[in-house]
Amino acid sequence: MVELKFEHIAGKNKGKFKLFALSTCGWCKKTKHLLSDLGVEYYYVFLDALEEERKIDALKELERWNPRCSFPTLIINDKRCIVGFNEQKIREAIG
Repeated sequence: MVELKFEHIAGKNKGKFKLFALSTCGWCKKTKHLLSDLGVEYYYVFLDALEEERKIDALKELERWNPRCSFPTLIINDKRCIVGFNEQKIREAIG
């Protein structure tokens, strides 16, 4: 298994936020913008930009949280998952 390299966006540490996204997805962009606008530190990976081997590993990790493998998928503190753009749930998770 290859280690995934998530891009880091600096901000306030409100927990561990990991975003699985596609570079062409409008809802993924909205999720990234919301997290940035709220000043939250987070990590993201664009699955469509990964090499094939890394993409397969990323999909396996994503499938553990979201069996449908839809985007965006936001993992919070390795305990909670928000699928799709849901501003209210994201704001609640940030606290």
